[in-house]
Amino acid sequence: MASDSSHRQADPIPAVRSSFQQNAADLPRTRLYLVRHGALVTSDEWRYVGHRDVELSDTGRAQMSALADRLSAVPFNAVYCSDLGRTVESARLLSDGRRLEPVACPEFREINIGHWEGLTLADILERFQDEFNSRTHDIASFRITGGESFSDVRARALPRLERLLREHAGGTVLLVAHGGLNRVVLCEALGLDLNSVVRLEQSYACLNIIDYFDDYPVVQLMNQTTYAR
Repeated sequence: MASDSSHRQADPIPAVRSSFQQNAADLPRTRLYLVRHGALVTSDEWRYVGHRDVELSDTGRAQMSALADRLSAVPFNAVYCSDLGRTVESARLLSDGRRLEPVACPEFREINIGHWEGLTLADILERFQDEFNSRTHDIASFRITGGESFSDVRARALPRLERLLREHAGGTVLLVAHGGLNRVVLCEALGLDLNSVVRLEQSYACLNIIDYFDDYPVVQLMNQTTYAR
């Protein structure tokens, strides 16, 4: 966690300078601050949430308030979020005190996990062992009954993200979304096969920073939190 003094700088996030960025410092850049919502009232139970509208816990609100303080000096041009309550509230906590109203987009929802929603991992292994095994071997394309695959999430979310980046070209944008959705965005930015989506951790209230130089993304920061894990 950075010191309090670092939070008062014009840009409080210490960017990791890639060789590409050093050699292309004068290229127009659009910066995306990509955040996962805070902890939920169900987080201690480790339930699969998906499209269910589950509230932030008091811990989750505290996490977002701490991140808001850290980002207070960042001059966002716009704030976006998914249209689920936990991301809308998280986005509002992060934009408190700014003249920006979060724009809620259904395209940025978490992956729909069908008849697994609301269940714990133990429940799923007991009731849907074969389906769990099949998904594990084809994480990108397998659809849980009544739900989506990560390929489906990519197809609905990335066109909206590309439009967002075009609309705010050269600016700085905050997007508050979900663990699964964020992983899809990061896989795309890193040029990873979508089957690698589960290799990327996204903790509650974590921060990622991606710089887009035209259609060339550079990941500057990933899964950083302002609290002890």
